[in-house]
Amino acid sequence: MTIDNLIFLLIVGVLFLYIILALVRSLRLVPARMEFIVERFGRYHTTLDAGFHFLIPFVDKVAFVQDLKEHTMDVPSQTCFTKDEIQVEVDGVIYLQVVDSQKASYGITDFQYASIQLAQTTTRAIIGTLDLDRTFEEREAISGKVVAVLDSVSAKWGVRILRFEIKNLVPPESVRQSMEKQVTAERNRRAILEKSVGEKQSLINTSEGLMRELINNSEGEMQKRMNEASGKASEILSLGKATAESIKKIANAISGPGGTEAVKLELGQKYIKSLTKLKSNGNNVIMGGNLADMKEMLKGLDIEI
Repeated sequence: MTIDNLIFLLIVGVLFLYIILALVRSLRLVPARMEFIVERFGRYHTTLDAGFHFLIPFVDKVAFVQDLKEHTMDVPSQTCFTKDEIQVEVDGVIYLQVVDSQKASYGITDFQYASIQLAQTTTRAIIGTLDLDRTFEEREAISGKVVAVLDSVSAKWGVRILRFEIKNLVPPESVRQSMEKQVTAERNRRAILEKSVGEKQSLINTSEGLMRELINNSEGEMQKRMNEASGKASEILSLGKATAESIKKIANAISGPGGTEAVKLELGQKYIKSLTKLKSNGNNVIMGGNLADMKEMLKGLDIEI
């Protein structure tokens, strides 16, 4: 076999292997949540979704492979200046997803790099409108504004910005120390205020307790006196009623038969007893003549002896 024949066989073999390889490469299996962009003669031809596909050898070519799953990209730390000229270091995370493989392939060179750059510039612009204190308070608002700006342009890139989160927002060491002192002072102020409020409330409660105790004692004393007065009044009223009833009965008895004689007898007995008591103590008793005259004593009663 001549050298020419060997060269010819070698060329034929290489061509055969190349054709076999081209045929094998024309058979494409697209995984789930993936899409292949196919070009025909250098121009966009079709988009292959998940499944088995056959391409025309030497005519069709897979130019781009796009992953439809959610992408997570770190936004590198950058220096930003707040409205009050304070320098802070800010970094974050972007979550995005390819929604149009054709636009993601031909609409921009690298949508991931472009998203990161746009997120950084937008973050710098937003933080530049806020004071340092507000940057810590409005992280969520900053993230929402960055997402809105990214979403307004990402449609041209065939991607959707799902969310943006600020991971770290670090001020200079001197500012951080000053903020820590401010927080400590505010905490101490609140503690002193709460202590004073507690002491004030304690004094108020004590005074209210004393006041209620005095009121209760005075009301109790007043009720006691009212009860005693009411009891005495009831006693006097009962005694008066009893006396009036007794006098009424005596008057009825005197006005009845034999009443005058009974009164005369009773008064005579009392008169004699009184004279006896005066003499019983060994005293000398001097009496007028009329005091010994029972008849004179009973004239006022119209009783004759």
